[in-house]
Amino acid sequence: MKRILYILIAFIALANNSQAQQKNLDKVVAVVGNNIILLSELNQQYAIYLNQGNPADERVKCMYLQQMLIQKLLKQQAEIDSIIVDEKQVDDELDKRMRYQMQRMGGQEKLEQFLNKSILQYKDEMRGDVKEGLIAQKMQAKITENATITPHEVKKYFESYHKDSLPDIGAEVEVGEIALYPKLTKAEKQPYIDKLEELRKRIVAGEDFGFLAKSYSEDPGSASEGGDYGFIDRTMMVKEFTAWAFKLRAGEISPVFETDFGFHIVQVIERRGEQAHVRHILIKPRFTAESIERLKLKADSIYNDINAKRYPFSYAASTYSDNKETQYNGGMLLYADNVTNRTTFIPVEKLDPNVFMVIDTMQVGQISKPFYFAPDKMGNEGYKILYLKSKIPPHKGSLELDYPKFKERAQKEKEDKIVSEWFEKRKETTYIKIDEEFGGCNELKLWFKNNK
Repeated sequence: MKRILYILIAFIALANNSQAQQKNLDKVVAVVGNNIILLSELNQQYAIYLNQGNPADERVKCMYLQQMLIQKLLKQQAEIDSIIVDEKQVDDELDKRMRYQMQRMGGQEKLEQFLNKSILQYKDEMRGDVKEGLIAQKMQAKITENATITPHEVKKYFESYHKDSLPDIGAEVEVGEIALYPKLTKAEKQPYIDKLEELRKRIVAGEDFGFLAKSYSEDPGSASEGGDYGFIDRTMMVKEFTAWAFKLRAGEISPVFETDFGFHIVQVIERRGEQAHVRHILIKPRFTAESIERLKLKADSIYNDINAKRYPFSYAASTYSDNKETQYNGGMLLYADNVTNRTTFIPVEKLDPNVFMVIDTMQVGQISKPFYFAPDKMGNEGYKILYLKSKIPPHKGSLELDYPKFKERAQKEKEDKIVSEWFEKRKETTYIKIDEEFGGCNELKLWFKNNK
């Protein structure tokens, strides 16, 4: 069962609808037990589809309505079985999605600039749908909790393929990296600190914070709004920012402080319990040629120590790498084919082209010499050392090479069968009503048999 994922641009498109249009859209198109599905909700999913660049196709609405019916039926049963999701789980899922979207967009500032709203506002809009999705997911997990798969079943599933129909598996690699970012000395940082301290003094002396933020802040997501972030909670910002935002009283301004993004001053406008309305000014330091040269010497030293077997690559990654995503994973890069599944086996075509160019001529087990990488979408630059752990060439699906893949497919097939049987029984005992407007949907024919 696929969860419905929400992408950013759809909310922007929907936000532009007038209130009158929204009223016209709010028609009940389906009822499942005591849960309803509105036409506006269905059109929202269709807007997501269109804004992904897909061609207009009214039949897609049939598919989305079926997905929504399934989710409502799961939610209906979850209510009967007293299955709940606590607010911390919802917060964690929202935070995970925010991190995923920020990574895609190149940082929090760019995400908020794209949304034209704060992260907190966006999370509030998503909260209800995310909670319902988690409840449905938890209900489905309960239905399939005993669907364990044995090695014999995996082998039987693999053997169900005709030899000519085995899937083609592309080349995959396991790659580790040590990413090193330049650091400025205290003397190199001082001009940026002084610049921001001067702005702080001007604000304390009576100049307008918003005007100075618009004029000097280098945060693209908030500068045009006078540095205003709106209301934030304790989970939304990096720890240094959060510490000052929740330490200050309304109207107070922080001293200059540093985060991974640069140097900040923060002012709290208003406090509401565990939320703070804040604005800030950001000054980003520029790395010097000297800082890059120091970094190269450090990278060369680490490379030489690994080659001399003074310590293994994994130790060097956990000790020296500045990539927090891989630092405590032995430096291994991870590939996510969806939001939840992550693996160290990365399809070659999904690799960063700069990484591929380096490992393409490497042998398995080899460590690359340090190489410079230009600023990426997060603004990071520096030196990397790569480790090619394994390389699997393109091949027909093999139980020996691809056991985890076939196990996952066999597991899914078994779970899908259990869920399908469950749905057939629940549809017979649950009140279901679908608007006749969707009577032509092939996907919904079985549901219409239960129209009551």
